[in-house]
Amino acid sequence: MSSAWHTSGPLVVLMVLAVSVRTEEMKERSCDVIGDESSESQTEKALLKKLEPLSQIRFNTTVELGATEYYTYRFRVCREVDSSSHDLAGLVQIDRKTGKTTVIGRINETQVFNGSDWIMLIYKGGDSYGRHCSGEKRRAVIMISCKRGFTASSFNIISEEREKEQECFYLFEMDSSVACPAEDSHLSVGSILLIILASLIAVYIIGGFLYQRLVVGAKGMEQFPHLPFWQDLGNLVADGCDFVCRSKPRNAPAAYRGVGDDQLGEESEERDDHLLPM
Repeated sequence: MSSAWHTSGPLVVLMVLAVSVRTEEMKERSCDVIGDESSESQTEKALLKKLEPLSQIRFNTTVELGATEYYTYRFRVCREVDSSSHDLAGLVQIDRKTGKTTVIGRINETQVFNGSDWIMLIYKGGDSYGRHCSGEKRRAVIMISCKRGFTASSFNIISEEREKEQECFYLFEMDSSVACPAEDSHLSVGSILLIILASLIAVYIIGGFLYQRLVVGAKGMEQFPHLPFWQDLGNLVADGCDFVCRSKPRNAPAAYRGVGDDQLGEESEERDDHLLPM
């Protein structure tokens, strides 16, 4: 038993280690903000979390510059374009004529900023320029603008700035709802209070009706909760309106006359005594 364990034990350990390494390799890496992990701000972490819904989408765009340059650009948000290559490339350029792949920016050198309705994602650490930009490393700037109703759309290259001595970059743009600010509630405080009041009134009427009918055994109008109180209140309101709105005393004659009143005249006081027999 002991000899069998000494023989198979190391083999089992090696198999476990191999599986662990393979699992780690298969796990896709995400954006690593430039600087130490402890120096990452809460804003940067929140923005990377906000961009997470885009991480499983692969973006492609093709551009033709004259008759000599014909490129396809492939991009992923905080993921490697080709996870099997392990080059940490987040955005690459493929020459359609020669098939050459150039890394524009890597996800392990990420910067991220935002405004009210946009997020700017920057990948640095790309392949070095040849005769341009003093041979510095390439950099990709992706401007993500707010567009509600679309998870992602319209990924395009805007320009490539490579005529400067330093700080050259590729500029891309795309639209996404993840860059949109949170929508404010359209209900005002007054509307919310009215909704609460209406709900309370509905609960009072329905609950009181059920109580009066099922517990008290009331019928007809008696099922309405606190009916005598509301009747008295209605009478008081009616008296108040009558007092405030009436412009003449109650015993004052009416302000109108009936049809034909002007033709009736005064009642005749003529006596009919002469018609009696003598």
